[in-house]
Amino acid sequence: MFFVDTIEVSGLGNRSYVAGGARTAVVVDPPRDFDQVIAAAARRGVRITHVAETHLHNDYVTGGLELARVTGAAYLVPAGADVAFERVPVRDGDRTGIDAAAGLTLRAMATPGHTPHHTSYVLEEDGAEVAVFTGGSLLIGAVGRPDLVEPRLTEQLARAQHASAHRLARELAEETAVLPTHGFGSFCSSTQAEGGATTTIGKEKASNGALTRDVDTFVADLLAGLDDIPAYYTHMGPANAAGPRPLDLTPPAVADADRIAARLAAGEWVVDLRNRVAFAAGHVAGSLNFEAEGQLATYLAWLIPWGRPVTLLAESAEQIASAQRELARVGIERPAAAATGAPSDWVREDESPVSFPRATFADLAARHPGDGVVVLDVRRNSERAAAYIEGSVHIPVHELYRRGTEVPAGQVWVHCAGGMRAGIAASLLHATGRDVVAVDDGFDSAGHTGLTVRTV
Repeated sequence: MFFVDTIEVSGLGNRSYVAGGARTAVVVDPPRDFDQVIAAAARRGVRITHVAETHLHNDYVTGGLELARVTGAAYLVPAGADVAFERVPVRDGDRTGIDAAAGLTLRAMATPGHTPHHTSYVLEEDGAEVAVFTGGSLLIGAVGRPDLVEPRLTEQLARAQHASAHRLARELAEETAVLPTHGFGSFCSSTQAEGGATTTIGKEKASNGALTRDVDTFVADLLAGLDDIPAYYTHMGPANAAGPRPLDLTPPAVADADRIAARLAAGEWVVDLRNRVAFAAGHVAGSLNFEAEGQLATYLAWLIPWGRPVTLLAESAEQIASAQRELARVGIERPAAAATGAPSDWVREDESPVSFPRATFADLAARHPGDGVVVLDVRRNSERAAAYIEGSVHIPVHELYRRGTEVPAGQVWVHCAGGMRAGIAASLLHATGRDVVAVDDGFDSAGHTGLTVRTV
């Protein structure tokens, strides 16, 4: 009898897996903070004997190398991956015993496309296929993006994705469970549709575009739908190839009001983790708002100049610890400092917290056109292409830090699709002295307020 336990890494939109029998197990694509993996194995009463990577990840720092070292497990990495550490190189067709008593074997299956060396792993029980760990190959209703390695290889890898999806569908039984790493909000997915919680080869054959469209149509649609790549991705592959350093989650140094002011004066980033409502109502001048409950790691790592020291402000030590863990997953190793409490605790005695207003699209529609209002849309290009407010300026939030001077003069009403990114953008502009209003509202409501929304 076998088991498969799923480890959700929701902030990054990924999943890892622990699979095994009564005594031993394999971990597939573990996160940097693998304590939850160790706990899952302990609950099952199994020993981790193997750690397997489907590919060198572009969106997070792996915990695989260190997990293998800590547990004494064999570290399986595709042979085509150019790495600087010892591992067990895996090639197409290789079989690895996972639990002999349970008849469990892991069979490597070359599935290039997301990366040239991408490998899926078929879990077999007594020779029968029961699950396939597809990493960034066949996802739920989608495939992994083919444009993260080298622009000149993108079309070639897109065609390889189609071929790999068809190989999986052709060679595996329809009831085989498909267990991808990406595709639950990850920007490694070719689309942002999450699909269902579970799927099988049979379900994907009926609904996945990689399996229902011919290769030329599939490739054309895939390439046309690719969106911006988070800037920090460029650092993940090299970090994973070199071998990530052990994770350090010890608490950062405590910053008082004077140190917070000094770090701001030095051009460092001071990040307030509170929700956008609380931040708008009062915050340290010059600080930036990245909500702890949002996609913190993705957006902070995307926007911050790489290597810039960051100080975290939060309501509690637990919030700091959670954020530190999330940021470590994407290579922001340690906060320079941290402080807990409220804005009144973080400003010097002769200073006060600052604020900016929040509003809805109805509030925006009520403004007179001659009021000097600038409407700034910070959604991604693909969102803008579907619908936009007439006369609005468009700068995606991940480009705003370097393009802030392009925002016209006037009071800036900044919006996104739901409010979280607008909060980030408003904080970026407010830190530079701009007069801002954060539109904390769903974009779907804009067309019902009297605003002119153009669609394509």
